[in-house]
Amino acid sequence: MRISLIAELPPGCFPLLLSARIDRTREESSYGGSHTRRSRAMETDDIARQRIDLAAAFRWAARLGFHEGVCNHFSVAVSPSGDRFLVNPHGRHFSEIRASDLLLVEPDGSVAGDGEPPEPTAFFIHSRLHRGLPHARCILHTHMPYATALTTLEGGRLEPVNQNALRFYDQIAYDDEYNGLALDEAEGDRMCTALGNRQIMFMANHGVSVIGHSVAFAFDSMYYLERACRNQVLAMSTGRPLKRVPDGLARKVAQQIAGEDNSDRHFDALKRILDREEPDYAA
Repeated sequence: MRISLIAELPPGCFPLLLSARIDRTREESSYGGSHTRRSRAMETDDIARQRIDLAAAFRWAARLGFHEGVCNHFSVAVSPSGDRFLVNPHGRHFSEIRASDLLLVEPDGSVAGDGEPPEPTAFFIHSRLHRGLPHARCILHTHMPYATALTTLEGGRLEPVNQNALRFYDQIAYDDEYNGLALDEAEGDRMCTALGNRQIMFMANHGVSVIGHSVAFAFDSMYYLERACRNQVLAMSTGRPLKRVPDGLARKVAQQIAGEDNSDRHFDALKRILDREEPDYAA
């Protein structure tokens, strides 16, 4: 059975449709049951590796406190056009997600192997960004506390005031108008336009989306982004003026950091820790 998301329906109908289909799916098969395992057996080695990497990203996001309930979502494209992607199932806590739990969304919006449909906003955000932005191979959407705190400020910006922030110089798009939940393709397309060719989007009154050419690169960016935001929020809490790095030097340092990318080494180390402490993530 294939579960169609039917993205062309009016926004108000979509949650009701998902609810009905989820109820029916739960009656027909257990979560991550035999149909999902059979479909995975036909997947490529590359998709299998992407599953493991994305599951590791979820586990570490939970360890670092980057999650919020069961409502944030990560995805990775597994086709050149971005019309097929892996995403977390609705209602699973980041700390319990395994590689086999991830949903494979097909080009027509259906989910392979009897999986439950993803959370609606996850579908409309990730499907449109993956299709519309070639560089958005991995998308990590989170409400991590310090970055989200900056999105709640009038004119909130990540300022070039610490070395971690400099790596993102001229790589952040700011969507300054909160527009409610992303429950249709139009909102996903609007976000796609707002992000453009940047690596990160600050979403006013909401959270952040981080993209990258791989799970490792996107996770590394998300990690250092939250560190940079924490440093700035702590500095702002003193009430003293921020000491900005001049634009020319900030641009130079951003290029220096980009030239010695350590994201794969960082992510490999994180997976080694999971292999020792939470090996089920790769199951």
